[in-house]
Amino acid sequence: MNKLSALGLAALVFFLGGWRGAGEAKWVSLFDGKTLNGWKVGENASTFTVDSGCIIAHGNTAHLFYEGPVHDHDFKNFEFKAQVMTRPGSNSGIYIHTQYQEGGWPAKGYEVQVNNSHTDWRRTGSLYGIEDVKEVYVKDNVWFTEYVKVEGKRIIIKLNDKTVVDYTEPADVKREKGSEQRVLSSGTFALQGHDPNSKVYFKDIMVKPLD
Repeated sequence: MNKLSALGLAALVFFLGGWRGAGEAKWVSLFDGKTLNGWKVGENASTFTVDSGCIIAHGNTAHLFYEGPVHDHDFKNFEFKAQVMTRPGSNSGIYIHTQYQEGGWPAKGYEVQVNNSHTDWRRTGSLYGIEDVKEVYVKDNVWFTEYVKVEGKRIIIKLNDKTVVDYTEPADVKREKGSEQRVLSSGTFALQGHDPNSKVYFKDIMVKPLD
């Protein structure tokens, strides 16, 4: 191969590598670390505050929904991750494939549990009421990464890179009355403020859309 051909081949490899990279999904932040811009809460809005780069959930039952511009806040296949820290006795959750509602527990989508020491036995990482985790894998007062991947009918949940749930939704799934919308579809994310005795911190909230 002559020098000119080698240079041409190198340029082609570089171009194709750059072209492939341009199409790869990337992590995008959903939280600016300073405000709740792009997020919406209905009842008990004071439950959610921002301090020191964190969203803090502490107060009466409320849910904070992502309503911002990323993917028009409608996600089907994605990877999601957040840094989370719980205080002892706290309960919270991260909803996926959900939609905004003014009050009550979100009816649409699934809840990924955040709870290391609350009286509810379903622990952090549970796909709440569907595939529950009894073991405690992470500690209160320590930051941990909670990761969720949805692709097709499969949901994977990891805590600090350890897989704790790997669930595939049946094609003909039927839920109990009152839980009919606990199925995969598409939607946004929501953070839960569970009760006044729970205090949970969220930061570095990221999503990687896969479609």
